Amino acid sequence: MSKLALDSRDLHSFRGIILAPMEGLVDPPMRDVLTRIGGIDWCVSEFIRVTAGPLQWPTLQRLVPEAEHGWKTASGVPVHPQLLGSDLRWLAHNAAWLAELGAPAIDLNFGCPAKTVNRHRGGAVLLQEPEMLAEIVSAVRAATPAGTPVTAKMRLGYSDTSRTLECAQALADSGAAHIVVHARTKAEGYKPVVHWDWLARIRESVSVPVIANGEVWDLEGYQGIRQQSGCAQVMLGRGLVSRPDLARQVAQWHAGDSVSPIDWPAMQPWLADFYRQVRERVADRHAPGRLKQWLGLLTRGYPEAQPLFDQLRRETCADAVGRALQA
Repeated sequence: MSKLALDSRDLHSFRGIILAPMEGLVDPPMRDVLTRIGGIDWCVSEFIRVTAGPLQWPTLQRLVPEAEHGWKTASGVPVHPQLLGSDLRWLAHNAAWLAELGAPAIDLNFGCPAKTVNRHRGGAVLLQEPEMLAEIVSAVRAATPAGTPVTAKMRLGYSDTSRTLECAQALADSGAAHIVVHARTKAEGYKPVVHWDWLARIRESVSVPVIANGEVWDLEGYQGIRQQSGCAQVMLGRGLVSRPDLARQVAQWHAGDSVSPIDWPAMQPWLADFYRQVRERVADRHAPGRLKQWLGLLTRGYPEAQPLFDQLRRETCADAVGRALQA
């Protein structure tokens, strides 16, 4: 497989593939399966919404059950909890609590494009207020031990890129140990357009590492985002869910090994294991939807997934879905 214009020096600058936090998609069962397939260096949890009050253990246990196991998945991959909100007092309070529980880092969400989240002053809407970004990071940094990194994820802006560099600098200058940048604005959502060139501009404007994110669906896309951004680390989201061995392919490529993709028959046990875990966590009426959600994304990485997706598209019986997976 082509290595494009990257030379051997890039093999030695590789420092990590991160599994993105994606609300309602990259949940604990998905993290477990993807990290066991391999190639992922750490994960960021789905966002934990912070309002006017302390987090409760049952909430953490539901969203980040890895907290009970040293903040690692079953395969030993660290999971960083992510907080979302704008209440300085309670963000700081809850970050301190997570640090006391041993969280390997505290991540802050300034990238979520969901309308409901943004209406409540969470996620990407805060990119209109760089000064607020600085206040949040400063408050969380002051409340947590020096040895616990505070990190942040942002988009290029809310509706445009007029304050992109200002936002990134506010995060870096107030104590963020690194910044993940999704190379779209909130208004662009997940449209195919992506601005990898902006990642290099941001990287050159701040003194902390920038992690590249956005529209990487295969090994060539990974090579492309690294070329254009100059970033040593890449966060993978939908691309890794649709091609569950993508991180493993990246690791093989960086090691100079032959890249050996997992074929569709070899994916079948992973699908069955994922569905088993989902059924242990949610009511049976919700389980088929979670599997169909993943199957829909898998059709992009595996054309062979389409017949199974079509077969199950209207199936609502959890047992019937389970039998189809065993067929």
